[in-house]
Amino acid sequence: MKAYWIAHVDIEDAQHYSQYTERAPAAFAEFGARFLARGGRSEAMEGRQTPQRSVVIEFESYDKAVACYHSAAYQEAKRYREEWARAEIVIVEGIAPV
Repeated sequence: MKAYWIAHVDIEDAQHYSQYTERAPAAFAEFGARFLARGGRSEAMEGRQTPQRSVVIEFESYDKAVACYHSAAYQEAKRYREEWARAEIVIVEGIAPV
């Protein structure tokens, strides 16, 4: 069953945040991730205010999605994100196609 990272990110300093975006792709590639949405137009219909960036990343399995998050490569990239952006990340398992 596929799984997805769903992330909402508010960037405080775009220049420094770029250090995260330069490093994170290596972790995603290692785990076969595929971006389905990344920072395009969005509008909050319910709940909190619309974040600056919404991202959806697909993985082949829940285990790979979780392993990517905990990988040394992602944790190293995450250090740069944490300093210059606020993020909410949820990993969710998909459902069987109908």
